[in-house]
Amino acid sequence: MSASMDYLDGNAAAGELSKVFAVDVTSAEGQCANCGAKKRFAEAHLYMQCPGLIARCPLCGHVLLRCSNIRGRVFLDLRGMTYLSVEAAPQEASN
Repeated sequence: MSASMDYLDGNAAAGELSKVFAVDVTSAEGQCANCGAKKRFAEAHLYMQCPGLIARCPLCGHVLLRCSNIRGRVFLDLRGMTYLSVEAAPQEASN
């Protein structure tokens, strides 16, 4: 990884990931499969200079997520996380 590559925070992935997830993934918590850090996805270091998005752990630099849009299909690789936890939508009370 080149030191000259600039990154954004994970919030920059909101638009692209909203094509796949019905919830805001940037507020989700994930755990790095490499170092075990538990952080909000918004804290990830996001690189957009390559085809698609690459999100890296802010502590160890391990790749958490890869997301590419190729010919109208979204390819999502989450192998770099042991889990991604999102807040469940509240269910409406039945009358």
